[in-house]
Amino acid sequence: MSSVVLLSRDGLLLEQLQAAFARRAPQLKVLLADDPQAAQAQIAACWFPPAGSLRALPNVQVIHSVAAGIDHLQHDPECPDLPVCRVVDPGHRQGMTEYVRWAAIHYHRGFDQVLRQQPEQRWQRPLQRAAAEYRVGVMGLGSLGSAIALDLAAAGYSVRGWARSAKVLPGVESFAGAAGLAPFLDGVELLINLLPLTAETRGILGHATFARLAPGAALVNCGRGAHLNADDLEQALASGQLRGALLDVFDEEPLPPKHRLWTLPAVTITPHMASAASHDCIAEQVAENLRRLQADEPLLNRVDLTLGY
Repeated sequence: MSSVVLLSRDGLLLEQLQAAFARRAPQLKVLLADDPQAAQAQIAACWFPPAGSLRALPNVQVIHSVAAGIDHLQHDPECPDLPVCRVVDPGHRQGMTEYVRWAAIHYHRGFDQVLRQQPEQRWQRPLQRAAAEYRVGVMGLGSLGSAIALDLAAAGYSVRGWARSAKVLPGVESFAGAAGLAPFLDGVELLINLLPLTAETRGILGHATFARLAPGAALVNCGRGAHLNADDLEQALASGQLRGALLDVFDEEPLPPKHRLWTLPAVTITPHMASAASHDCIAEQVAENLRRLQADEPLLNRVDLTLGY
């Protein structure tokens, strides 16, 4: 029987994936890292794999992220140089669009301010503004970013987008490349990050970016944890340049209990829930790539490691 090994620091996720493989790919033997038979597995399905776990599996030929991103693999510094695939779930776009739509309403309508007032029993109604007066910027105009920009534009927001190359989206003012970053940022009141993690985008959510936003702007990070400079975020919040931040992705997941982001004023933490591939979809795509590997066929959703996606 063909086998897959699951590698993650998240015990609950491992249980959920085991159940999904039992439903959707019962022909496979699904093993955990501590199983002696794991050494025979040809494919490793990973989410923040423990350090050294991949090197301990000599027969693995493909490393399969169970998400759309692959940067979490860097948490195993001994990750071998093997083909890497990711999961692409058709429902991913819908979930992300719903999350960001909620975030836009949360800050546009001042729900963040109202929630902070409640413990003080303070009754102060936020100023209601038309969506067209609220300037939203979307960083990253790939499949997800474009869908979100179009959704927010359709809801009436003043939307602009920034990407590596020029995009044409109805109702969205587009900027591109290094030269387009500053004019894109100028005056944005809600900055939404959906960029892939590359050498150029690492740490992009920092002082230089925050300084160009409208005073009192808000940040939503659904990209990658390494996009954010936490020190710069803390300073921007303390100075009032940012009024709040909604963070869904982190360098280390689960976010450690004593991490300062948990208690940073005006920061809302969500547990990487903006959108995720369904467990059944993960099981199906990993199983299909194992079949393709054994049949010497091209792999689905193989990552270009020079681009990082």
